Amino acid sequence: MEEHYRMQTFLKKAKATIHTLISIKLLANLAMLVTVTLWGISFISIKTAVSEVPPITLALLRFMIASTILLIITKKIEPTTKLLPRDLGKMIIAGFFGITLYFFFENTALRLTTASSAALITSIIPIIAITLDILVFKTKVSFIQCIGIIIAMSGAYLAITANGRLDFSSQTFIGNLLIVGAMLSWSLYTLLNKSFQGKYSGLFLTTYQSLFGTIFLIPLSLFEYKEWHLFSLTAFGNILFLAIGCSALGYFLYIYALSKLDVTITTLYLNLMSIIGVLGGHLFLQETIFPAQIVGGAMIISSIIMINFTTLPTKDLACDKT
Repeated sequence: MEEHYRMQTFLKKAKATIHTLISIKLLANLAMLVTVTLWGISFISIKTAVSEVPPITLALLRFMIASTILLIITKKIEPTTKLLPRDLGKMIIAGFFGITLYFFFENTALRLTTASSAALITSIIPIIAITLDILVFKTKVSFIQCIGIIIAMSGAYLAITANGRLDFSSQTFIGNLLIVGAMLSWSLYTLLNKSFQGKYSGLFLTTYQSLFGTIFLIPLSLFEYKEWHLFSLTAFGNILFLAIGCSALGYFLYIYALSKLDVTITTLYLNLMSIIGVLGGHLFLQETIFPAQIVGGAMIISSIIMINFTTLPTKDLACDKT
């Protein structure tokens, strides 16, 4: 009887543990789905807001709000964590690349190109990050990974040019190139963050890099003062959505998902961001996406899936877009 009771107790505990794990995984997957949805829609939101608010000013307003929220959360969750003096310089540079330069490129680009094109081109971030990792850290790659990178670069060419031809007189093409500049900036930011591994949490890094990035945006926004004017409630609503939804809530959910899910799963989820952005641009802004861009996007996403199922470590290459 005692053995039977012990077995029943063990089975109950095992069942409860399994249910808890399933619930945690389900919540983590839901958090990741909400995150990529917010980030995918952000292209439509920026495209709408930047028609009224100058690009650097838009970034400044967004990150003034987001940084304040993130700082409050960080002080609540990690009250004792301090930035080491020797890391100050690298943290400032990371803030410049990951916030100031990235959003200067992205917001300016969305004045010139479509939200759909911008969303599609952002899918090359993991490929750029992997390529830089190979060049800077001499990471070894397999033959299949090399093929994946070549396919992705070919797909990126189609996504950027839309018709397979380089046309520097086209505003859309210039906008697409600026999006590539944003992706390069973010990839350099990712590499800079490698030196902070094990020292600070993702939340702490994002909070202080957002603060430093915001400081750089203040003097740069003064160059746009001639374009300053009262903007509509629609633009204000989009700024709040970008600050609270995409930068604060989105990143908080992303950090939670990363702590519960395998990095391969989260990277595959991030590929949905481009698809959501493209669909959102078509549905809400009536944008046209060219067949060559669809083919290019499919090539990029397929190559990322190919690379993620090989042995290259991707934990540090995941896109943390805020």
